[in-house]
Amino acid sequence: MAYRVQVEGGGAFEIAKECVSSVSLSTDIPADSNARTNNAGATMTIEGKILASTEGDSRDSTRQLALWSMVPAQKPDCYRRVTAEQIVAGITKRKYIFPNAFVLSYRERHGDEEGVGSFELVLRQKKDQMAKLVVEGGYAAE
Repeated sequence: MAYRVQVEGGGAFEIAKECVSSVSLSTDIPADSNARTNNAGATMTIEGKILASTEGDSRDSTRQLALWSMVPAQKPDCYRRVTAEQIVAGITKRKYIFPNAFVLSYRERHGDEEGVGSFELVLRQKKDQMAKLVVEGGYAAE
């Protein structure tokens, strides 16, 4: 099983497959709602490892996540298109596309024993663009 995570806009990059360990999606509906609401949201959480760059590769994709998390709301490139795919035995089990995602939170943890750090990226789809969110799956990967 592998995850392919691509971020487009404001300097496109792909998170290395070796780094991503999990992707989750949640639909956020207000807890005080008594009927289906127009105030629904969607959140994607991506977790993984921060690996050292090899062979002088300065394109550390997890570093790019940290930099994106610091883009202020006033800049248009705080919103980016994020595609996350879970691929199992050559089949795309699930594919999520957040066309207007912004960073809700980003955390890095580093220890002095393991030599490998970890990250947690929490994204949210821009609320007025919820109709453009895509959830697909069940087809052969490209």
